[in-house]
Amino acid sequence: MRITHLGHACVLVEAAGQRILIDPGNFSGLWHGTTELDAVLITHQHPDHVDPEHVPALLEQNPQALVVTADDVDQTAELPGARTVSPGEVLSVGEVAVETVGGDHAVIHEDIPRVHNIGYVLRAEGEPVFFHPGDALDTAPAGVEVLALPLMGPWAAMKEQVEFLRALGDAAAEAGTAEDSQAGVPPYSIPIHDELLSDRGRGLLNRQIGRLTGTEIVSLREGASRDFAVVDS
Repeated sequence: MRITHLGHACVLVEAAGQRILIDPGNFSGLWHGTTELDAVLITHQHPDHVDPEHVPALLEQNPQALVVTADDVDQTAELPGARTVSPGEVLSVGEVAVETVGGDHAVIHEDIPRVHNIGYVLRAEGEPVFFHPGDALDTAPAGVEVLALPLMGPWAAMKEQVEFLRALGDAAAEAGTAEDSQAGVPPYSIPIHDELLSDRGRGLLNRQIGRLTGTEIVSLREGASRDFAVVDS
């Protein structure tokens, strides 16, 4: 599995011969012009996750791509042909199974209405399990090996990110995919949702979260890529 971080919340996942783009938002232009996509997955309606100005051109360049969104994304972006999903569904993108989880965006403030948020868990035989949670840290699927970790937002604090990683470890232990909670923490975490931070702030959070959870922080800035393999137990 190859993961490329295309700025802020946008990630390109290449697995089982498929190219899946998640959350092409307006905090980055690195994803503009991406082609040969098999699917575009959008977690929620906020423009830093779906750019209403540029995503239509992306879809025109990728007419074959399956487009999947939370059911209220059409309130902010016009995406003809998009398939809306709810938590608990499993979609197929070639040989990649895409499970939908979550349901609602994290609370920003009690005066700001919550929108729907769908996290995506990607599984393919012989490849690691990848999880992009969007903007919520309240759902912990079992067996995650590579996590797209939202590093900073007006709705989150480091204590919540640490507990999120530990909850993923607990879920793996309870499901029997890891010997214990510590072993079940995702081996790799790729920081995303980080454009509100300075480089110094990114470094501080990366070090502290890695130290407190045991996950290996893999920083993929400026469109960098890394290949990941299944971790031997």
